[in-house]
Amino acid sequence: MFLHLGGEFVVNIKDIIAILDMESTLKSKDSKEFLKVCEEEGFIEEISQEEPRSFVLVERLEDKSTYSKGTHKIIVYKSPISALTLQKRAGFIDTLSLT
Repeated sequence: MFLHLGGEFVVNIKDIIAILDMESTLKSKDSKEFLKVCEEEGFIEEISQEEPRSFVLVERLEDKSTYSKGTHKIIVYKSPISALTLQKRAGFIDTLSLT
């Protein structure tokens, strides 16, 4: 199953490591430093011109061939869609428990 992150971007749900709220995450010094390092290393993908409301950590298998296991790459997608909405769409949160 796939999750639409905004714009024309979709990711496989099984590749998602975390879906985090941008505003609350940026209150942490460690999270700010993590995102700074990700930006410097080129791991962040802007998927929309809109203000990001969440970011999604995804692990993708790269260079998969018949003779090797491949390498894993972490990508951080900044999404204009709220973390709660993405988590609901992905089935990570049961909408009945929120009422």
